[in-house]
Amino acid sequence: MRLAVFSRAAAVIHVAQPALSQQVGELEEQLGVSLLLRSARGVRPTAAGTVLYHEASDIIRQLDQLPGIVRSSTGEVEGIVNFGMTTALAGAFAGPAVAACREALPKITLKFSDADSEVLQARIEAQKLDMALVFEDHFAPNFSRHPIFRQRLYLVGRESIKGCQDTVSLEQVAKLPLVLPPVPKHRRTVIDRAFAAAGLSPNVVAEADAGLSELSAVRSGVGNSIYHAGTFKNVYPGAFAEPLLIEPPIFLTCSLVYSSDFPLTYAGEAVKKVLIQFVEDQIRQNSRPGAELIA
Repeated sequence: MRLAVFSRAAAVIHVAQPALSQQVGELEEQLGVSLLLRSARGVRPTAAGTVLYHEASDIIRQLDQLPGIVRSSTGEVEGIVNFGMTTALAGAFAGPAVAACREALPKITLKFSDADSEVLQARIEAQKLDMALVFEDHFAPNFSRHPIFRQRLYLVGRESIKGCQDTVSLEQVAKLPLVLPPVPKHRRTVIDRAFAAAGLSPNVVAEADAGLSELSAVRSGVGNSIYHAGTFKNVYPGAFAEPLLIEPPIFLTCSLVYSSDFPLTYAGEAVKKVLIQFVEDQIRQNSRPGAELIA
C-alpha cells in the first residue's frame, strides 16, 4: 500500500487530524496490536493493519449488499454485482452479455470491467470483483471456477504464410518473428510449454503486456502473434491475414472464476448462471472459431 499521511486521510473523511489520530490509537489499544508504522515520510500499515483493512472492507461490502439480499428472499433477485471479462472476449461478448443479464435480472445493478485475465483475477483476490470470465492455463487453488470452453490458439499475422491454408505447424511458427505477451501471462506460459514439448524455441522479437498493443505491433509488421481469436473481421476488418490454426493444437481454458474464500451473494449466483448459459449458447452458435465446449 502506498505511503499516506494522516492529514490527507482526515481531509478525505472530513475528520480533524487530531481526532483521527486519537481514534486510530484507541483502536490499536483495543486490539492490542500496532496497525500503522509511523515515520517522517508518512505512515504505512503493519501486517495486522493490512489484515484489518481487508476484513473491514469485506464487512462493508457485505453490509452494502444486505438490503438486496434481504429483498431477494421475498421476490425478484436484487443487488449489485461486479463482474469482469477478459479483453480477448469483451469485444464480441461484453455488450450482449450485459444485455442478457439485464433481461433476465432487471433488478440487479451490474458493474462491468474488462482487462487481461491476470488483472481480473487479482481484482477478485482484492475483493474488487465478484467474478470474471478469464482464460487460464492452469487452475489456481484460490479460485472457485466453472470451466466453459477450450480455445485453440491461432497464428495471426499481417501477411499470409506461403503454402499454408487453414493450419500451420509449430515448427513453421518457430521460424517466424513473434510478438508475444511476457512471462508469466497465461497465454505466454502455455505457448512456451508447447514449444518446449516439441523441442523448439520461439523467435520472440518483441513482448507486449496488453493484447491491443500486441495486435498493433502485428499490424505494423513487427512480427506475428499466437493469439486466442480465429477472426478479427468484426473489430479489425482487413487488418490481418486469415488466422491459421496451429498444429499440434495449443489450448487455453475459458472459465468463470470467483473467490474460493468469499461465497457469492444471491445476486452473484444469479448472474453467474446467466453468464455461463450465455457463453455456452455463443459457442454452440459457432460465434467463436476454435472454441469447443467442455462437457
